[in-house]
Amino acid sequence: MNAIDNSKMQKDDIALGELMSILSGAKDSPLIFYYDGRPVKPGYHVTEVKAGQFSALDCGANPEAWNEIFIQLWDIEEDDRSHMPSGKFHAIIRKVTEHVKLDDAARLTFEVSDGVRPMQLYCAAMPTLRAGTVHVELSPRPASCKPRDRWLAEQASAAACCAPASAGKCCG
Repeated sequence: MNAIDNSKMQKDDIALGELMSILSGAKDSPLIFYYDGRPVKPGYHVTEVKAGQFSALDCGANPEAWNEIFIQLWDIEEDDRSHMPSGKFHAIIRKVTEHVKLDDAARLTFEVSDGVRPMQLYCAAMPTLRAGTVHVELSPRPASCKPRDRWLAEQASAAACCAPASAGKCCG
């Protein structure tokens, strides 16, 4: 079994620790998640935070292991509510850590539903601060083939390593 390896996150993924670090610097700023081309409604709730440790066998018969944090957002609108301040979201996650061990380096997945449509899985990009508001773009989490992903990464690494501009660095 491979050791737990959270380095296999997609290029657009952000780890929980990165998100929390950014939010801690903007605690009074509204936190708005965007998914499917629209922002969450002002009354959204964090309904659940889960920590999982997974062991699996990929389609190439390679053992895999990773930690993942799931944050469930219920995209509803309530009267007289504005978007949650970053500090409140930060406090919710820190409250969870009093009861559940959360790995700050873990892959972060958002589960989002409006209570009508089925829950969908999203990965989060690096938050941005615009006009006093923290924006977090969520993109659908696609399926992948880990052996193919590793092969493509190796090809890209070899191409970067052995390109003429860097030939002296590793290709002798």
